Amino acid sequence: MKAIVVGCGRVGSSIALQLAREEWDVTAIDEKEEALQRLGEHWAGGFVVGHGMDTEILRKAGIEETDAVVVATDGDNTNIVIGQVAQKRFDIQCVVIRVLDPARAEFYNERGLRTVCPTKTAIDALTEAVRSCEIPRQEATV
Repeated sequence: MKAIVVGCGRVGSSIALQLAREEWDVTAIDEKEEALQRLGEHWAGGFVVGHGMDTEILRKAGIEETDAVVVATDGDNTNIVIGQVAQKRFDIQCVVIRVLDPARAEFYNERGLRTVCPTKTAIDALTEAVRSCEIPRQEATV
């Protein structure tokens, strides 16, 4: 299986490394060449310097032979556009994008993009955590 990961920050590099450990053929794309350092000196996958919205960069990364695209840059708009390009222009069936805004994540998820919203996940987890606290009830004093 071949995957492209767009955005090689903490999230993207971790995904690229995990997929590589699972024997995926992975190519990472990032605007900054120094992002390659996050993948480590033993990185055997591909790395392309450039913007993931650039279709020539996507082609250079091998999008026409790719099974999955993960988009995890630091910008919702960028992630959405790249995800739509991968899905619509290159007919990639497995496109997963990170979207921080819960309303936008839901909107695009309903339109066929697989979205992951860390903000919604944090809201749910924090709310559940506070609900599970055992807080002693104080008697009302009059």
